[in-house]
Amino acid sequence: MATLPRLAAPKGTCDTHMHFYDLKYPAAPTALVKPADATIAMYREMAGRLGIERTVVVQPSTYGLDNRCTLESIARLGLDRARGIAVVDTDVSDAELRRLTEGGMRGIRFFALPGGALPWEKFDALAARVQEVGWHVQLQLDGRLLPEREAQIRRWPGRIVIDHQGKFLEPVPPEDPAVRSLLRLLETGRVWVKLAAPYETSKVGPPLYDDVGRIAKALVQAAPERMMWATNWPHPGREPRPDDAVLLDMLLDWAPDAAVRQRILVDNPAEVYGF
Repeated sequence: MATLPRLAAPKGTCDTHMHFYDLKYPAAPTALVKPADATIAMYREMAGRLGIERTVVVQPSTYGLDNRCTLESIARLGLDRARGIAVVDTDVSDAELRRLTEGGMRGIRFFALPGGALPWEKFDALAARVQEVGWHVQLQLDGRLLPEREAQIRRWPGRIVIDHQGKFLEPVPPEDPAVRSLLRLLETGRVWVKLAAPYETSKVGPPLYDDVGRIAKALVQAAPERMMWATNWPHPGREPRPDDAVLLDMLLDWAPDAAVRQRILVDNPAEVYGF
């Protein structure tokens, strides 16, 4: 039987990073991960169990530049509770950007890992382009590369959201130069971080993922007003799948103050995604 979290999610809790999959949509040529269907009904069961009321549907690398599955999922969830993150190339038209925005998209995804649809060489132009429709940049990379990419990221206009507490593919201590680079980016006041998917990089595992948790706690301490939380459901490529209730409860350790958790779960994502 599915477990219930110990953390009582406050009203308006937002899951800021998850994906839907539907085999009726073809995988992109660049895709390395091709999961089975992950449906609205399956997600609603999990969200109801955890107390999630708002959702940000992120375009998965599986579909490359084809945003149809993500758009359809946002529409079915409803714009009162869902937003999205799209992937577009430099040849995207103004009309298409407007259409995506009307469909709930609020940012562009830069997936700078194997299987991504866009190379680093296009990121600067795209980061500038999407400002026209009020989007932010959402970046996922191996955080160990942050020192060499920090200057480029700083040049991007507008808000920047960095996934998975930096996603250091080998967990590093909080005093590592790469973590210091992420903390410097936070100091700009334009950078936000998602606390999510520690299982993707942790070597010690649940329930607290302490090697990743050390980084997360340093980020929460540095800028609680720009932290957000996410499930990363349906945990693509992970078997067995982690327990979503455990992933919510980790905030009891990473952010022990209830007022800070209110910001992470409700207030911060409401500001970034326009709820």
